[in-house]
Amino acid sequence: MKAQNQNMKPQDVIVLLKIITLRDKPWSQLSLADELFISQSEISASISRSKYANLLHSNGKTVMVLSFMEFLQFGIQYVFPVKPGPMVRGVPTAHSAAPLKERIVSNEKYVWPSAKGQARGHSIIPLYPSVVDAIKLDIKLYEMLALVDALRVGKAREKEFAIGELKQRILDE
Repeated sequence: MKAQNQNMKPQDVIVLLKIITLRDKPWSQLSLADELFISQSEISASISRSKYANLLHSNGKTVMVLSFMEFLQFGIQYVFPVKPGPMVRGVPTAHSAAPLKERIVSNEKYVWPSAKGQARGHSIIPLYPSVVDAIKLDIKLYEMLALVDALRVGKAREKEFAIGELKQRILDE
């Protein structure tokens, strides 16, 4: 029998964040697929990978928040690194988006490239292409993804603020 690759993929982070934003609301793989603009088969594979990595409980519904927070804090920048690209139009992310934009003043703006975006900044490739569509449906998801990007691309101060905000959203709620 062929061994199945269970390495995490960027969309797994998005799926886990979405599950966290839903809290106790019921959800299905199909509803996640619809809201994240990711195929249902990829949602299923993502849930399987997250269970294998012990980031999702074996019931497939509960995020192991302490482990996930540890992964975000210490691993995301190494597992899914990103370097700012050229200036483009797009959707603000990292410290250029809420909630960090109120706390951090910077001349450097970061955006996910999108022709429909209203901001200009250095391009940051999102964890998954459908992020720009998915955030229109869920402001909490947008804020958490922007915070994750601050961990991926930010300097020490931005990362410190992002970790604090993520802990508040993931652990305290």
